[in-house]
Amino acid sequence: MSTPEVLLLDYGAGNVRSAARALERAGMTVRVSGDPADVPHAPALVVPGQGHFRQVMEAFDRHGFHGPVTDAARGGVPLLGICVGMQMLLSESEEAPGLPGLDLVPGTVRRFEAAPSQKVPQMGWNSLDKVGDSPLLRNLACPAYAYFVHSYYVPLDVEVDAGALTEYGVPFWSAFSAGNLHATQFHPEKSGAVGLAILERFRRYVLEGEGK
Repeated sequence: MSTPEVLLLDYGAGNVRSAARALERAGMTVRVSGDPADVPHAPALVVPGQGHFRQVMEAFDRHGFHGPVTDAARGGVPLLGICVGMQMLLSESEEAPGLPGLDLVPGTVRRFEAAPSQKVPQMGWNSLDKVGDSPLLRNLACPAYAYFVHSYYVPLDVEVDAGALTEYGVPFWSAFSAGNLHATQFHPEKSGAVGLAILERFRRYVLEGEGK
């Protein structure tokens, strides 16, 4: 079987180089592109993102990716969102009121409440617990531990097919699958063997269709 290819979007607001290396280690051929004209021909998309939701979303829109990516996603193209790339899939974020996200998964990204025992942002390792059968976590021994850096989260009232829950003052979706859309709030490329295992599962169960 040939190595599956993914189009990694480079719009100036994601850790593209380390994400590309991690995807390649997980057995994928990575094409990095800042050209939205490449999106309609891509067999799969990876949307990285780090920073403030407004800056990330505005950079994404400014590069012309909004329309092509939403069209591809609604057409069934597999998509993996990483960190703010996960949050962008939702309708909106409390971090940037009035600025629409991609609205592929209905819901609002919320902000953690700071407390004496809980610093915001969450920064460091935390556990993943499976809910349902997300391809990203299939046959992965849990709790597994991944590396997080974020102040905003996808709350449990967001309806997805399956995923992983993490607790930081409140439980939240730290990974999810919703049809052809898949996402992680944590950084797989910074999460050691667990991060690599999750990217390998994206390749095996989503791109290669193993077990179907």
